[in-house]
Amino acid sequence: MNTVIKKISEIEDAASSVMESANMSKKAFAEKMEERIREFDQDLEASTSQGIEELRKRLKLETDRRLEQQKSEAEKSLQEMEYNYKQNYNWYIEKLFHLLTEE
Repeated sequence: MNTVIKKISEIEDAASSVMESANMSKKAFAEKMEERIREFDQDLEASTSQGIEELRKRLKLETDRRLEQQKSEAEKSLQEMEYNYKQNYNWYIEKLFHLLTEE
């Protein structure tokens, strides 16, 4: 009977040792996973920030290009209006005079 109790005690000690080892392995694995998650989050944040910055630069370039195009078109329209005014100045004055004097 003593031998059975001794064997059960040895088995219990071995089981405790296995459980303790498993808990230590589980804790080490959890710490390793937390570190990997932190690294992943940092990498993701860095690549996201880089992507956003690249997008911001592309949008600024596109906006600047469109703004320059609109300025150019506005300048062209203004020059055409000035040319038209200079070419038709007398006609505009006559038309305005007739509109004001006729009733």
